[in-house]
Amino acid sequence: MDEDTTQRRRTGRGTGATDGGETGRIDNEGRRGAGDATTLASLRQRLRRVADVLTGSAVDVRPLDPVRDGPLGTFDPPVGQEVLERYWVDAPYAYVVVTYDRRENEHRYHAVEPDLDAFERDLLERVRVDVREPLLFRDGMPDSEAALVETLREEIRGVVEGYGVELDMGTFHSLAYYLDRDFRGYGKAGPLFDDPHIEDISCDGYGRPLFVYHDEYDDVETNVVFGSEELDSYVVQLAQRSGKHVSVGDPVVSTTLPDGSRAELALGEEVTPHGSAFTVRQYAEEPFTPIDLVDYGTFSVEMMAYFWLCIEHNKSLIFAGGTASGKTTSMNAVSMFVPPRAKVLTIEDTRELALHHDNWLSSVTRERLHDGSDIDMYDLLRSALRHRPEYIVVGEVRGEEAVTLFQAMNTGHTTFSTMHADSVETVITRLENEPINVPRAMVQSLDLLSVQTLTRHAGERVRRAKVVGEIGGIDGRTGELDYASSFRWDAVEDTFQKNDSGLLEEIRSEQGWSRSELLRELRNRERFLTTLSEAGVADYRRFTALVNEYYADPDAVMDRIEDEELVDGRGVVSH
Repeated sequence: MDEDTTQRRRTGRGTGATDGGETGRIDNEGRRGAGDATTLASLRQRLRRVADVLTGSAVDVRPLDPVRDGPLGTFDPPVGQEVLERYWVDAPYAYVVVTYDRRENEHRYHAVEPDLDAFERDLLERVRVDVREPLLFRDGMPDSEAALVETLREEIRGVVEGYGVELDMGTFHSLAYYLDRDFRGYGKAGPLFDDPHIEDISCDGYGRPLFVYHDEYDDVETNVVFGSEELDSYVVQLAQRSGKHVSVGDPVVSTTLPDGSRAELALGEEVTPHGSAFTVRQYAEEPFTPIDLVDYGTFSVEMMAYFWLCIEHNKSLIFAGGTASGKTTSMNAVSMFVPPRAKVLTIEDTRELALHHDNWLSSVTRERLHDGSDIDMYDLLRSALRHRPEYIVVGEVRGEEAVTLFQAMNTGHTTFSTMHADSVETVITRLENEPINVPRAMVQSLDLLSVQTLTRHAGERVRRAKVVGEIGGIDGRTGELDYASSFRWDAVEDTFQKNDSGLLEEIRSEQGWSRSELLRELRNRERFLTTLSEAGVADYRRFTALVNEYYADPDAVMDRIEDEELVDGRGVVSH
């Protein structure tokens, strides 16, 4: 047996369990090695360490070899739980195991990171302290992620060599993983942040397991738990990383993390009796395109062509729905239909929108920290009108800013926004009553309402546009606001029913088109979107570029589609 193998077994790597001591270990069969031979080996190991400290050591760092160095993290499913799936979230260091507990009829989410025995945990804490200061005061930190990781490894190697400790590569890379995770990542919850299948991460208090919303298994309990002091520190860290301040005096903070995730933080037991809490809503690294929403069944191709034509001709719309129904995602996606070079201004409480548009000005509200005053959505909206935007996108309307938003609609600005409501009637009721109070005469300047829902269909959670409504005028007899549905979702068949559209007739009249010309415009856009969907055009930059090409010369783009030049043999869009 070579020395590397002996060292890996001493650290418990590859055995699945360890007792954390130096005088014995538990192998895969659970048998404890004992006796004089083990005691003598332990004594020799201690003497070797003393000699190494006195003479120093040399750590020859090389890339991790899973075959030679063995797996860093091991996992044995708990009794009564069946393993359903394993996948990497940070290969080759961290992976996820999803199990199913038949007795509880529940799924479990296990984040598996490199194993550490007692000696390695002590070494990690010592290295953490000694590496932090050189990194903080280092001149000229590299910009690229790969260079930062390499710099951290060099610092770890120098510190470890100064200790006189010889490490195998499994232990070295495990230390590097944990230090990088804690210094630059999201600590203990890091694997959850790295998992692209997770939409929400929530912590409900001290000593309580974190829950995640998984795109396949829905709400799942994880094996990640924070103690009281640890959780308080973690919430403060999340706030600081997003440039915000949280304290006992100001314990609730809404913010956006550096990776674009939206976070709601609560510190201590002032407002959350079970202790500090947080909820993080994660978004895709790249925004969804209209093609993605069609592929997911949220909208049909006909509906997207309809939105496109309406947005192109300056019709204002609101996306409504419940929590996590996809309102902001849909608004962000259809914003890609905004004509190129049109001036777009976005207003948000927390940064969520991501437009691939050249003439885009983004603004975010600000809470007063020390001097100065708060800058709320109402202030930003008033300022926005002085920038002379053609399109105004407001993250969510919930108060007095709505009146200014509807004033902007009445003065010729095209506006998009979202709000919480589950029907067209509810949207109108909320707009006309406290605390929004938009006069009915102004509400009729709104053109479109898309009401979305998060529901179950065929045993799966899906997001669907329940109804797309068009706002009409005020009924002269009843005084009520008229509206009609242009599209409606059939929950039984999971299809969308199309109705006559007064808004399209309005566009036809404004443009001087015949009925056949209107239908041709819709068909061209439907065929354009269908072709991109079949070609698998999911990248929002490429999608926006192709839409811009359509605006520049629709006939040329349509000819390319007709000649099948848009898609090459691999199913990718070619120039």
